[in-house]
Amino acid sequence: MPQQLTPSEQLAHSTVRISCSTADGEATGTGFFYRCVDNGSTYVPVIVTNKHVIAGATSGRFNLTLLEDGGPAVAKHFPIEIDNFERRWLLHPDPNVDLCAMPIGPLLNQASAAGHNFFYVALDRSLIPTVEELADLGALEDVVMIGYPNGIWDATNNMPIVRRGVTATHPNLNYEGRLEFMIDAACFPGSSGSPVFLYNSGGYTTRAGGMVMGGIRVKLLGVLYAGPQHAATGEIRIVNVPTQQRAIAISAIPQNLGLIIKSSRLLDFDDLVRPLIPPSAV
Repeated sequence: MPQQLTPSEQLAHSTVRISCSTADGEATGTGFFYRCVDNGSTYVPVIVTNKHVIAGATSGRFNLTLLEDGGPAVAKHFPIEIDNFERRWLLHPDPNVDLCAMPIGPLLNQASAAGHNFFYVALDRSLIPTVEELADLGALEDVVMIGYPNGIWDATNNMPIVRRGVTATHPNLNYEGRLEFMIDAACFPGSSGSPVFLYNSGGYTTRAGGMVMGGIRVKLLGVLYAGPQHAATGEIRIVNVPTQQRAIAISAIPQNLGLIIKSSRLLDFDDLVRPLIPPSAV
């Protein structure tokens, strides 16, 4: 039997590096595995990322870690290449929400029939904080963001980069009236689509001032999609976290702040993927 994965290792196996071919060249972003329409017995596995990550992509690639003895086969992964990549994704029903999801059930079934079974950890709605859990948070909370900044990854082991930060605005408030909040963390090209987790190990403080000792608290707070940058001239702009680095005339300098779409927006995909469930499985 494989060694049991720690909570942080499980979170690391929930992400996937997305590489796209576009008219402008190669671009990278971050996706993560998620269970839509999860009723405990039936669900639709999808990969979630930002719309702007896959926009204009004629083809896309990602690597999936192979399954071995019930766990991840370290350093063994299989490349997946998909044509008509942009068309494979379901766009969030709100055009102003930069999220999309690709159902991967057929892909996994096809690979399994060919003898390739993969290991991944799919996030689910149990990790989305409830109204009560959000209300118990303070303005300053520890967060972890997992992804592929500047496309950097452990290519040998097919593993992402884990970064720490803190909330920059209160996660229970809607930044500028949108279902978003901000984090203080280094957000680089390739980080688009990275899941952002509330992550406390060893204890945390409640809103009432009490201390919860021991254990680990993990909640999926949201998904990175954009951040403020200022130009060399001093102008400050809110821009999507780019998927590739390009030579430009005016330098855009990241502020080490990231705009996060709240994870409750993931629930909006349920109605889009529900028709994919066979009637016999409902």
